[in-house]
Amino acid sequence: MDAIGQELNLAQKARQRVIGLLAKATRQELEAALENLGATPAHDVVRGPETGLVMVRGQIGGGGAPFNLGEATVSRATIQLASGEVGHGQVLGTDRRKALLAALFDALGQADDHAPAIGTFVDGLEARIAADDLKRAEQTAATRVDFFTMVRGDD
Repeated sequence: MDAIGQELNLAQKARQRVIGLLAKATRQELEAALENLGATPAHDVVRGPETGLVMVRGQIGGGGAPFNLGEATVSRATIQLASGEVGHGQVLGTDRRKALLAALFDALGQADDHAPAIGTFVDGLEARIAADDLKRAEQTAATRVDFFTMVRGDD
């Protein structure tokens, strides 16, 4: 892979990270961040917001055959800023406003004038999500039961 391909791959991974974190944000966090930006940038709604179903796939263990676990409700939206950047938002559930806000922040993260503020917001989201995950892991660990096999006296 040449240098341009590697740079595009890194940019794609960074955007995937942002979209994933925006999907985990609460609607209140997104609304507050939008308020902090001041005026909502001019944009057009390209698609949605709309709600539908996606199939959730599962896999037993690390190498088991994949299977259809069930369906999950997902809302999505696509917007385009007046400056041309296109943003996509996908969130679990039926909150169409949250999907629209996630799309708006994805697009703003690509715009040069808003990218630093969006980057700071997304870094804060990542820290909050990591703290929540750690807290949940600690709560789960407190209820962990270790099973072991006892050898009977039979030889």
